[in-house]
Amino acid sequence: MKAEGAQVDQRCINTIRFLSADAVQKANSGHPGAPMGAAPMAYVLWDRFLRHNPRNPAWPDRDRFVLSAGHASMLLYSLLHLTGYDLPLAELKSFRQWGSHTPGHPEYDPARGIETTTGPLGQGISHAVGMAIAEAHLAARYNRSGRTIVNHFTYVIASDGDLMEGVASEACSLAGHLRLGKLIVLYDDNRVSLAGATSLSFTEDVGKRFEAYGWHVQHVEDGNDLDAIEAALKAARAETSHPSLIAVRTLIGYGAPHKQGSFTAHGAPLGRDELLLAKKNLGWPAHPDFFIPDDVLDHFRQAVARGQKWESEWQEAFTRYAAEYPDLAAEFKRTLSGQLPADWDIDLPHFSPERVGPPTRRASESVLQALAPRVPELIGGSADLNPSCYTWLKGFGDFQAPESSPEDKQGTVGGEWDYSGRTIHFGVREHAMGAIASGMALHGGLIPYTGTFLVFSDYMRPPMRLAALMGIRVIYVFTHDSIGLGEDGPTHQPIEQLMSLRTVPNLTVIRPADANEAVEAWRAALLSTSGPTALVFTRQRLPVLDPGEYASAEGLHRGAYVLWQSDKGAPDLILIGTGSEVHVALEAGKILAGEGVRVSVVSMPSWELFDRQPAGYRESVLPSAVRARVAVEAGVKPGWERYVGLDGATVGLDRFGASAPGPVVYQKLGFTAENMAAQARKVLERVR
Repeated sequence: MKAEGAQVDQRCINTIRFLSADAVQKANSGHPGAPMGAAPMAYVLWDRFLRHNPRNPAWPDRDRFVLSAGHASMLLYSLLHLTGYDLPLAELKSFRQWGSHTPGHPEYDPARGIETTTGPLGQGISHAVGMAIAEAHLAARYNRSGRTIVNHFTYVIASDGDLMEGVASEACSLAGHLRLGKLIVLYDDNRVSLAGATSLSFTEDVGKRFEAYGWHVQHVEDGNDLDAIEAALKAARAETSHPSLIAVRTLIGYGAPHKQGSFTAHGAPLGRDELLLAKKNLGWPAHPDFFIPDDVLDHFRQAVARGQKWESEWQEAFTRYAAEYPDLAAEFKRTLSGQLPADWDIDLPHFSPERVGPPTRRASESVLQALAPRVPELIGGSADLNPSCYTWLKGFGDFQAPESSPEDKQGTVGGEWDYSGRTIHFGVREHAMGAIASGMALHGGLIPYTGTFLVFSDYMRPPMRLAALMGIRVIYVFTHDSIGLGEDGPTHQPIEQLMSLRTVPNLTVIRPADANEAVEAWRAALLSTSGPTALVFTRQRLPVLDPGEYASAEGLHRGAYVLWQSDKGAPDLILIGTGSEVHVALEAGKILAGEGVRVSVVSMPSWELFDRQPAGYRESVLPSAVRARVAVEAGVKPGWERYVGLDGATVGLDRFGASAPGPVVYQKLGFTAENMAAQARKVLERVR
């Protein structure tokens, strides 16, 4: 029986190999080598360890699987089809084709078991750290003695390329610090990358590096040794106080006689002749392509019954839990649904008119403290910048390994020091912070946020782009949003970053003009469920606008609104501002109104929200008949043409900032009401 079982195992592995290679060959595009080499360890994981239910991919307590080596996408697609997910064989045959569910790199598709978008190397493993954080936090929050409803692992298959990328180093360093024992990474150690052998650029001892991070490290010398892989996975699961790395020595393109072990098996089809030789070499039928033996399919499809049994057992456990802890059970179900609690925003602050009000970063802090007790799924922190970004949840604990102990309590937020804490100390790791936040959102049950200076959004761009691509709810808090931060100088003064963020599809960027717009910005971010939001706040103090004189800050939800008009007639001139520069536009508008110009001043905190409004509303804010328009923003000018038109002008920057007190920098670089009024007069003259 054991020999027969071994034969079935081998046929299952070869089925994965050749489904993958056949799909790449048919598409004439893709990466066949990694699936062929990694098939044994993927098979052992999925067949003997991974707890999942193909009939309900959203089962809350499933294990998460992340193929960080996204170029090996056919490995994942083959496993999903074979184990019974909604991914028919026809989809594998349509690999990389228009409209298929099998794109060249895995794209987030929870209905089909794809937990996250991967492909940009390093991102998958870093997102997985976020998933492991989410599991640890939810377990600490909801599990009770004898009643466990959150208890699962996060598994990753990662490549050499993943571990070369800096984001993976950042994320794995933090994972080691946090002792995320339910994070297990299978490292496909094939010593080959796209351009050649890894020895061209990558000769470090990966195992020792991860040991230094605080990981549990094992080595499997033969990637075809199923017993050794199984033993390593058992040991990794038993090691609950450290994340685990299992370095598995594999042979890329295994079975292809002329290409195995070579970079030529990495980024291109094997070629028809080589593929036939590989099939012959491994005793596989040359025809038909996409061959799946009946006994192999029967074996893989046992995953369906196992998964249904596991989920049924969990449902029974959850029913018992709900009977004892009905409020917690209801909250758990609500957070997984993504729905906000009733009256979640009832305690949000309102700021009274004030000539010198708080910086919007401080208003944001007040909002966070009001949200924390009412929105328990809100969790986040900053890249070592809590005293500057104010992105802490005071009194709600520090997310840390329970068995760890700080040398002192500097920088802690109060409350528990364990996995139930809701302030995450990401350290100076913006790139990983962005990816980890996405992983937390993908896991479900949490609304993650991050914090850093706007200029450092450049470090976070790759995971922000992926979050927008996946359409997930992540909130990015960016402070120190302009040259107004002053003395830190041009290295810290963002110039092009705001406009750069606006170029990302499905990323909503909001730059509020005062404390009350900041409150509404947070409200808008929490209400947005189909994509990430970037909240952009000032370091410097700003006036709080008087609602008796100006339009309500609730106009923020429409992206742009008429904040003030000099009279009720049709305007001669429209002045547009965002953030701190709205106040420049208001002052300039009043100067011009005193000269007899009919002026409309528009606060435009969010291009994206405005562009989603009906055409009639947009026309009411920016009437097409009014060609005289001037925008002001302490950033680069290109892009504003879409709102000011060819006849208008933009008061912006075409240079970097300078180190000096903020008001001085503003004055020297032309962000004054007098300069804006002068520019407006020129536009009016040109239009007339």
